[in-house]
Amino acid sequence: MEHPFPRYVNPHLGELLRTVQLDKRFVRGEGAWLWDADGRRYLDFIAAYGALPFGFNPPRIWDALEEVRRTGEPSFIQPSYLDAAGELARRLIELTGGDLDYVTFTNSGAESTEAAIKLARAATRRKRILATKNSFHGKTMGALSATGRNSYQDAFYVPFEGFDFVPYGDVDAIREALAARPGEYAAVMLEPIQGEGGIVVPPPGYLKAVEELAREHGALFVLDEVQTGLGRTGVMFRYQTEGVKPDVVTLAKALGGGLFPIGAMLCRAEVYTEAFATKHSSTFAGNTLGARVGLAVLDWLTEDDGALLKNVQRLGGRLLEGLQELQRRYPHVIREVRGTGFMLGIDFGIDRRTFGTGPGSMMGIMAEQELLTPAIASYLLNRQGLRVAPTLNGASVIRIEPPLIVDEEHCDTALAALDDVCRVLAEGNTGQLLAHLVGREEPVPAPVRRPEDDIAAPEGPEPDEGHFAFLVHPLDMGNYPEFDRSLEPYTEEEMQRLSERFNALIEPFVIGKTRFVSETGQKVYGEFVVVPRTTEQLIHGSRQENLAVVARAVELARQRGAGIVGLGAYTAIVSRSGRALKDRRVALTTGNSYTVVAAIEALLEAAERLGEDLTESRAAVVGATGSIGRGTALLLGPEVRELVLIGNPRSGEKAVERLRAVAAELFRSLLTEAAAGRAFAEGTIGRWLLAQPGRPAADASDEELAAWTEGLLARDDCPVHLTVDVDGALRQAQMVVIATSSAEEFVTPEMLRHGAVVCDMSRPPNVSRRVEAERPDVLVLDGGVIEVPGKPWFGWDFGYERGLAYACMSETMMLALERDYRDTSLGTDLTPQSMLRFRDLARKHGFKLAGLRSFDRPVTEQRWQQLLEARARAPVAAPAEAFGPPGAPRPGPRPGVGTGLTALGAGGDVPSRAPFLSASASSQRSAL
Repeated sequence: MEHPFPRYVNPHLGELLRTVQLDKRFVRGEGAWLWDADGRRYLDFIAAYGALPFGFNPPRIWDALEEVRRTGEPSFIQPSYLDAAGELARRLIELTGGDLDYVTFTNSGAESTEAAIKLARAATRRKRILATKNSFHGKTMGALSATGRNSYQDAFYVPFEGFDFVPYGDVDAIREALAARPGEYAAVMLEPIQGEGGIVVPPPGYLKAVEELAREHGALFVLDEVQTGLGRTGVMFRYQTEGVKPDVVTLAKALGGGLFPIGAMLCRAEVYTEAFATKHSSTFAGNTLGARVGLAVLDWLTEDDGALLKNVQRLGGRLLEGLQELQRRYPHVIREVRGTGFMLGIDFGIDRRTFGTGPGSMMGIMAEQELLTPAIASYLLNRQGLRVAPTLNGASVIRIEPPLIVDEEHCDTALAALDDVCRVLAEGNTGQLLAHLVGREEPVPAPVRRPEDDIAAPEGPEPDEGHFAFLVHPLDMGNYPEFDRSLEPYTEEEMQRLSERFNALIEPFVIGKTRFVSETGQKVYGEFVVVPRTTEQLIHGSRQENLAVVARAVELARQRGAGIVGLGAYTAIVSRSGRALKDRRVALTTGNSYTVVAAIEALLEAAERLGEDLTESRAAVVGATGSIGRGTALLLGPEVRELVLIGNPRSGEKAVERLRAVAAELFRSLLTEAAAGRAFAEGTIGRWLLAQPGRPAADASDEELAAWTEGLLARDDCPVHLTVDVDGALRQAQMVVIATSSAEEFVTPEMLRHGAVVCDMSRPPNVSRRVEAERPDVLVLDGGVIEVPGKPWFGWDFGYERGLAYACMSETMMLALERDYRDTSLGTDLTPQSMLRFRDLARKHGFKLAGLRSFDRPVTEQRWQQLLEARARAPVAAPAEAFGPPGAPRPGPRPGVGTGLTALGAGGDVPSRAPFLSASASSQRSAL
């Protein structure tokens, strides 16, 4: 059954706690210990951020409450003389040593801050409040206005006018701010030690100097001791160790003894005005129960000459020494240990550079996105049974704030647990740090460093070079170890659990950087930005949420200075080739143009080596209505005898309608090229088309062309076929190009013709790995793997050897080299001319096909021989025609015409022929 807390109280916090596995149900607490619903015991070193001075359920505080019940002392009796409140106020004033005179009771620290702001404004008749950055004074509107953290303020349209902030610990900043607005500030408000800011201790003399400046400018000196006060630092009030006399001190947390909410604002008589006294009140403030609890707290803190506070000083020093020893042992993990008494903080210094420049470990990225300390807290809770928490504003800091009643054994237990997590962090072992989140009990070994982890990454772009960014995402669970090698031991199920927990928390991030020089001498700098979603999540998740995360990745790239952003893999599909991204302010490319070119290069190279004649081949394009499939049809159509355009069977008649549109575009493209003087080889679709009577002009209207296309497609001898029958079509095709948005491996061994050549451009691939094992006669090519000029290191390897990239990445790089920061290859508006432009740019800058590759590996000579032997065993009988007779007999290729790649505009005896055809086998090989 769903727990009522996320259901009825706070679903967002509930989900966050579940995600990082801090969603414990604690059913019993005693002293420094908690027990969960399963009976496991936990050592609590949070103490409710200081509100549990004596741990859970302290008997002496319960006795104070029970005494009120026993005597029948009334509560909530305003207006009258309040006995308990008066006695508590007297005791508090006595503990200040006469520095302060009056107490205004509240119900929380935030209310104490509110009272202080009102008091200061009433006393000075001024409005402005000067506070410090990264401070925390509460979450009511006035207190939040004095809190120096935008992330807590923006949603509530605060701070209100009149609140200013300066860096904490900077006396000169205080001086300059007060001087800039003479006579305007009612108060300077500080924490003696910033708590939520990361346990930040100010430099010696800071508080005294600020006090003097406040006095000089007629502003009240307000100290927030909500966390530091009442024993937390080993003294009653922290300000008493600094030699200062504040005008106002705020208290709460510990004053309630861990059982009852109560706060207080203490002030000097000189600043307590009639206006404040008569116009500020609170229904529940000063109630009898709270006051009696407060008196019991003070009794405990002061008994035996303050023995408990002295113990806090002693054990606080022991803890501090232990933490400093951990810092000496793990200097790359712990940046600093700060604090005093039982208010300590561990500042973790892990960043991108801790584990080298390669992906290495996700810890640096988690730290960058303020997720590392929650993960540390989760590890300590679930693995070691130690309860700690990050500070709210200091995201790299874990607070160590135990109850004041802990002993040596408690402290040693906590230090041992912290030692364990520091070891895991020092190893860069994300897999072990997060193993409890995926239910993994078996230890994860520390990852082994590789030489590339220490390759220096470029710091940023230089003025004379292009700048690109490219969006990537995990195709499947198997990609996660490419981001972090410590995840390699995880099973697929464990990876799935980790992805489900963390992907929604992690924002886009830069995984790698590169710089290289093209063959022209032009330089380019680039960054690879990870969209933290798998293919399955992008396909089946909320389109609105997925589009939003892609938009944030594009914006990150823009903010980092990219002139062109490439949309990799499913980020292009989610964003409808970028057209769904609004107000992006940066140029985009899908990289589809060069992807098509590179795929056909691979297909034609394989055809040449196998001796296949394209003019006698039937080619099939799976996913022909998509951008890449459509572009492939336009470039491959002129080269082959027949072309089968295959649509999505789930789309039915709509798919066929779209296929008709692709066929019409192909016919228009052929007519346009013929009008420009191109001659098509005998036996090709282009030659057949030009022989048809009544053909329209190349610039005919869409309606006229569609009608003509409809008539051609209805003829038995038409060499272009439309179908949604993937199985039947593939059984008859010698050449197959697959370019779908499906994440499934739906092309199986039994679907392919003997000796077929298949170019799979889909990622994840659509061709089952069974084909590799069961069909040695079939050559499956990876589409579009390119060798980048100079074979640079990209900061990670994408699963390939160094210097190899996808063609879509290469297109993005080429545009940056050209400083061509315009939208490119978006939508379905790829034309043969626009696609072949990238063939020319590739030749210009030195990008080239990285040989023939199959199932993410180079095709070896041994594999090639196996392929040739298996193809030699081909059936003698030709398979039945799936689409009817091809019509008139097809003559063989014209003498002297090969089937390889042209030298990109180089000579040849047929200059007006297809761009991918060359005049001789030797020129084919030189082009490759």
